Amino acid sequence: MRQYVFTLILTAALTLALAWGIWRLALRFKLYPGIRERDVHTVPTPRLGGVAMFVAMVVAMLVSAANPFFGIVWADPRVMWSILAAMGLTVVVGVLDDLLDLDWMIKLAAQFLAAGIIAVGGGLQIYALPLGDLWVGSSWLSIALTMFAIVVVMNAVNFIDGLDGLVAGVCLIANTVFFVYSYVLVRDIGASTYFNLATFLAVVLVGACAGFLPMNWNGAKLFMGDGGALVLGLLMATSAIAITGVLDPAMFAQDEFGRSQLVGAFLPILLPIVVVMLPLLDFGLAVIRRLRAGKSPFSADRKHLHHRMLDMGHSDRDAVLIFYAWTGVVSLAVLLMYLGAREDWPGEYLPGVAFGLLGVAACLVVTLTPSRRSEPARPAHSHPTP
Repeated sequence: MRQYVFTLILTAALTLALAWGIWRLALRFKLYPGIRERDVHTVPTPRLGGVAMFVAMVVAMLVSAANPFFGIVWADPRVMWSILAAMGLTVVVGVLDDLLDLDWMIKLAAQFLAAGIIAVGGGLQIYALPLGDLWVGSSWLSIALTMFAIVVVMNAVNFIDGLDGLVAGVCLIANTVFFVYSYVLVRDIGASTYFNLATFLAVVLVGACAGFLPMNWNGAKLFMGDGGALVLGLLMATSAIAITGVLDPAMFAQDEFGRSQLVGAFLPILLPIVVVMLPLLDFGLAVIRRLRAGKSPFSADRKHLHHRMLDMGHSDRDAVLIFYAWTGVVSLAVLLMYLGAREDWPGEYLPGVAFGLLGVAACLVVTLTPSRRSEPARPAHSHPTP
């Protein structure tokens, strides 16, 4: 655990230092775009924070190569190098989009290329799903499913990047929960070491988000831009896919963990989905909304969930905190269900279910009772959304 703590602190410290430096350089050389019609912020703000996050995460990954405790992560170097290459491609295209506003087809093609680098070049694929004894039938199907999953999560995370601190905070909470989950899960299946790729990527993500958040909190000095949001989505999807590699579907079919087959089989695959629930929900609604209007699913608008909360009367800071609450409640509820069954708590799943029901009720109350009712909020520093 100390090695994970070291990685988290290293990534956070590097991200904060680099973000501050990039902010100063961007202001000095005016490396920021003007205000667009769909933007909800009114002060031109640099969008190069993703570069700081990328560099910090790359350094943390390379440092881990010299750490014997992370030897298993580098046991097959092509996996890590493919992740690094995909991150590099993603951040380059994201930064170009932030500066030049690239066509959506170019961005989507680059995202599939990055996903292909991981799935084909790194061999990191969805081979099995822990739903009874379900295996993906062919290598091409596995590659296609993996690439599709990565691209969907990348865009889902990018779509909610519309308020100060929103993506950084949501990803910090989600990946902290995922870190605990993957750490405990690997121990449950009897692995000889708790160091694995999914847990390592989760802690690197937590560090990058924690380091960037002070520069991106309400009244943000710096935005992460597409370069940051897409890389976060890429790594979140990759870590979730990596955890499927340590799961044997037969374990769940045989109920080796001593839990009811129905719920026990779904929990390990449910939590990686739950931690990106809000981004996926926003992404799905946006795609449906735009297709019904006869537009491209990647065309920009101002109808995302966070925009609707602002129009309800929530301040930008309140809207962000509510998103944090929803993310924390839902992901923690599923984690508590898993831990309750694993530790044989009284009621097993009931503590997690009770926490989830109470938390959802509380979140509904604060969501439906905005702090300002007179007029829609117009935050001064919230950033644009695709």
